[in-house]
Amino acid sequence: MTTVEPETAPHAHDPPRRRTARSPSLTRSIAASKRSPSPIITFHSTSLSAEHPTGVKNITRKVIKRLEGLGHLEMVEMEEDEQSSSGQDEQAEVEKVLNELGKDALKVAAPTNGDAKSSVAPKAKPDLEIPRKVLHSSIGFFTLYMYVTEGDVRKIIIVLWMALCVIVPADLLRFNSKGFARTYERYLGFLMRESEKDAINGVVWYILGVNFVLSLYPQDIATVAILILSWADTAASTIGRLYGSATRKLPARVPYVGLPLAPRKSLAGFAAATVTGAAIAFGFWGFVAPIRAGGRDITWAWTGGVRNIAANGEATSLGGGGVLGLLVLSIVAGVVSGIAEALDLGSLDDNLTLPIISGGCIYGFLKLVGMAASWITST
Repeated sequence: MTTVEPETAPHAHDPPRRRTARSPSLTRSIAASKRSPSPIITFHSTSLSAEHPTGVKNITRKVIKRLEGLGHLEMVEMEEDEQSSSGQDEQAEVEKVLNELGKDALKVAAPTNGDAKSSVAPKAKPDLEIPRKVLHSSIGFFTLYMYVTEGDVRKIIIVLWMALCVIVPADLLRFNSKGFARTYERYLGFLMRESEKDAINGVVWYILGVNFVLSLYPQDIATVAILILSWADTAASTIGRLYGSATRKLPARVPYVGLPLAPRKSLAGFAAATVTGAAIAFGFWGFVAPIRAGGRDITWAWTGGVRNIAANGEATSLGGGGVLGLLVLSIVAGVVSGIAEALDLGSLDDNLTLPIISGGCIYGFLKLVGMAASWITST
C-alpha cells in the first residue's frame, strides 16, 4: 500500500523548487498547516508498487485532476514525468480509486456543479396550532347548545367575569415571576402563541369580546357574532396558513371604505372567513334560531323578515323574509366576517374586535333594512 500526499500548487512567478526528501513527521506538520489540505489518497493495488513509481505518480495526478473537476480540491500542480506505456492499466486504476472514494463525494459535489434542486432546503410545514384551534372552535358548539336550550345569558356573563378574575391576575403574575411563568407555560403553553408569552393571553380578549356582545346585542345576533369568532376566525387562520402563500395578499385598505387591512392576511384566509361567516348566518337564522322559543325572540325570521322586538316581547315584522332575504343577510354576514377578521387595528386583538365589529355590522344592517321597510310601508 502506497500513500501519496500532493503538494499545493505554487504561484507562476515562484522559482522552480528542487525536490528534497522529507521525513514523515515533517510531511504531517506541513499538511496540517495548510489552509485547505488535500486528502490522503490510498491505493490498494497489487499491480503497482514501489517497483513502478512512474505508474503510481501518473495515477495520482489523474485522480487529483478528476477530483478538481468535482470542486473538492484546490489547484494542484504535479511535476511532469515520463509517460507510462500502460495507459489502459492506469485508467482502470484511476476508476478503481474513484470508486473507493464512495458516492458521498459525488453527492456533496452535485450542488457545486449547478444542481440547484439538491441544495434547496425543504419548505417547513405550517404550524396549524391544532390544540388552540380545537379550544377556539369548541366555544361555538357550547354557545349553540346554550342558545337552543335557552340558557340564562346573565349567568353566563357572570361566570365569564369570574373566570377573568382568575385569568387576569395569573397573567400579571406571569410577567413578574419567572418561576410562575415557567410553570404556567409548562401546562398551558401548548394553547399559547409565541407572541403571547410576552403579552396578555388571548383568552382574556376572547372573554371580553364574548361578554360585550352578550351584554349589548340581541341574543341571536350575539350568538352569530360568537360563532363567527369561533369558526370563521379558525377557518381564516387554518386556510391562510395552508394556502395563503399560493394566493395574493390583500390590499392595504378596504376599497371605497379605506379601512386598513393587516399586511400578513391573504386572499385565501379572507375567502375562508367570508364563506364560513355566510354559512353561519344562513344555517343559524334558517334552521337553528326558529328552534328556540318557537322563534319568537329572533331578529330575523323566515316569515316577516326583520323583526322589531318590543320590551314586552311582542315582535313586529318589517319585511325582507323568505329565501331571498336570508340569502342577502348571509352574504352581508359573510363579507362583514371576512373584512372584520382581516382588519388591522393596531395593538387590538382580533378576539376582541371580531365579535364586536361583526355583530355590530349585522345588527346595523338589520336595523337599516327594518327602517327601509317601514318607510316603504308607510308611503
